[in-house]
Amino acid sequence: MRTGIVIFAHGSSVESANEAVRGVAESFARAGGFELVEAAFLEQGKPDLAEAVARVIARGATRVLVVPYFLTLGLHLQRDLPRIVADISRIQPAIEIRVTPPLDGHPAMVDALIDRARDGEENWE
Repeated sequence: MRTGIVIFAHGSSVESANEAVRGVAESFARAGGFELVEAAFLEQGKPDLAEAVARVIARGATRVLVVPYFLTLGLHLQRDLPRIVADISRIQPAIEIRVTPPLDGHPAMVDALIDRARDGEENWE
């Protein structure tokens, strides 16, 4: 089994924000030793989730893990993402697609917030 991983973000009309997500996906692939990684966007960015899934399948993925690059389990993850995954599953019935929880609740989030607060505090000095 070869797992393709899609880092799924909201997307922005500001292309540099979408490029930042693509950069995170590339860093994620390198740091984690993952070969089949793509970024995808809900809206205003390319590729969308269906295209990103198709890309990792074309490169040899036999299953796909969607990792939401969202902080909380909001409306997009509760409503939109399950619908999109169901649509893709109808198109790609031989491929199992699973979705991880969002970033909220991960212990590293507290450390990231502490780092940001300390950086901001140092900038006052």
